[in-house]
Amino acid sequence: MSSSVFRTVNWMRLAIALALGLAGAARAKDIEVGLIAPMSGPYARQGQVMKMAADMAIDTINRQGGIKSIGGAKLKLSVFDAGDSVERAKNAAQRMVADAPNLVVATGAYLSSFTLAVTEVTERAALPVLTFSYSDLITSRGFKHVFQTSATGVQQAEGSLPALMEMAEKASGKRPKTIGIVMDNTAASVSFVKPMREQQLTKLGLKLVVDETFTPPLANATPLIQKVRSAKPDLLILLPTVIADAKLLLEKMNEFGLGRGKLPTIANGAAILDPDLRNNMNIDQLEGVMAVVANWTTNAQKDFVAEVKQKTKEPWPTQHFVTTYGDVLIFAAALEAAGKAERGVVANALHRMNLSGGAANFFPGNGKLRFEENGRRADASLLIVQWQKGVPITVYPAKDALAPPVWPKQ
Repeated sequence: MSSSVFRTVNWMRLAIALALGLAGAARAKDIEVGLIAPMSGPYARQGQVMKMAADMAIDTINRQGGIKSIGGAKLKLSVFDAGDSVERAKNAAQRMVADAPNLVVATGAYLSSFTLAVTEVTERAALPVLTFSYSDLITSRGFKHVFQTSATGVQQAEGSLPALMEMAEKASGKRPKTIGIVMDNTAASVSFVKPMREQQLTKLGLKLVVDETFTPPLANATPLIQKVRSAKPDLLILLPTVIADAKLLLEKMNEFGLGRGKLPTIANGAAILDPDLRNNMNIDQLEGVMAVVANWTTNAQKDFVAEVKQKTKEPWPTQHFVTTYGDVLIFAAALEAAGKAERGVVANALHRMNLSGGAANFFPGNGKLRFEENGRRADASLLIVQWQKGVPITVYPAKDALAPPVWPKQ
């Protein structure tokens, strides 16, 4: 064979190899990411918000080149409707593992009761699941494929009053001495208040001067708020879990001259921060109301808020939006570390994870993101968010705050 023919053959071989390599890269199989959340029924709005967040995160990751350690593989979202009951959520999980055998990871479930049922199914399928649900039971069952990104319910309950006392003293110069509690009798409210009643009130020197419990839906808020007005507590823990009840209570507080920040009022969870509440009542009546949450937009995500508004037309990203977006970033980081789109390998990558920046910026804590052996996020912390000028803004702790808290001078 002549040298020119030899060179031609070699160039042809190289061209064929390059073409095959490029074709292989182009054929990198999509990686299926699951979202299981309520898409129908009374919680559908939250499920829709979670889907918007997952879509936005996946679009960002794919535009930036996909999962580079897996040949630039793109993420693809598959959505499963958890419905409005534990039974429907469990059925959705069973459909998910049966109908989507290529699913590598999943996030969601929304209510803790849904998540507990869903993860019983996904654990048997060895499917790694990230969840923001609060229940301590979620990561107390010895499961190896469940990862909890929120501060748990007990952590939030135990951390809330000390945080509020610190914030009050810094903002007003005085330490609160009396407290009132108006709550519904749902499991979330009862569990949040339990540590306060049993330990913290005495420990912090707080006298309980109002202690009222109601069954939702609330028909008349007047008797409850009359007792608050008569007792004049320094702090009010207000715990409705239904938006309609929150509206009634806050409207009555404003009618009795206790609203708009005159009486420091603190809820738990994101219901009282929801855009639907603002859409259904006088915005001014929300001014100053606070809520203890496990996630919200913080100082680390200033540009993110503007991007969400522009891309989704949502008035602000709620905790479910921020968390779901962050979950997808966690999945991307785990897949990059794993180098394989396989459930077991990705679960191991999640257990070994120790991130700074990136996904860690979407979860309050010490700026790092790692999971304990039981799947619970290490160093998870709470945030306090306050309605200011018609928008819920993070005000505590100072390192995460987007604005200082508004607190009445006492």
